[in-house]
Amino acid sequence: MGVKRFGILAATGLLTLALMGCTTSGNGRTASARASSAVYITALQGGIVARAGVELSRSETQRALEAEYRALEAAPGGQPVTWAGGNVRGEVVAAAPYQVGKQNCRQFTHKVVSNGRELQARGAACRNPNGTWTPLS
Repeated sequence: MGVKRFGILAATGLLTLALMGCTTSGNGRTASARASSAVYITALQGGIVARAGVELSRSETQRALEAEYRALEAAPGGQPVTWAGGNVRGEVVAAAPYQVGKQNCRQFTHKVVSNGRELQARGAACRNPNGTWTPLS
């Protein structure tokens, strides 16, 4: 009984410790996920959506930059990552990754539709060792 009980207590303790780091906010995202997301978004330095010439609200900009990050980080080449907010929507399409030295880089396009007008910006970004993406000028 002692060894079995110790195993159950140890497993329960490990699970408790793991879950203690998972505090959630009202929207279901963990506090650490929000903080790390902010790091990735900040690293994009306004992204290429800033070059599209569309004035976006803070929340629309956040959605657009999150779409840029998701397209760069995980989307297969040519697959659109869409976002929408208010009467503005957009689509980010990243090309296949390529190497520059030891860095993975991708070219990408960001289309934004606002008030029936479609604007587009193109750019490239390279992935840093910490997982963030830095746009190339």
